Amino acid sequence: MTTVDTAARVVMMHQGGWDEIALFTGPVAIIGLLIFLARRQVPPPDEEDDDDVS
Repeated sequence: MTTVDTAARVVMMHQGGWDEIALFTGPVAIIGLLIFLARRQVPPPDEEDDDDVS
């Protein structure tokens, strides 16, 4: 087995990096979606006038 064969096998096992990208972007996208959905469900804050002293 030559160095070129070994290098070719390493590159083929690496698969161009798409699997590493998917392992990172998948969970990040899911967490981002969950944060987006949670923020949509939060009711808007009540607007209170602080000028009125009771």
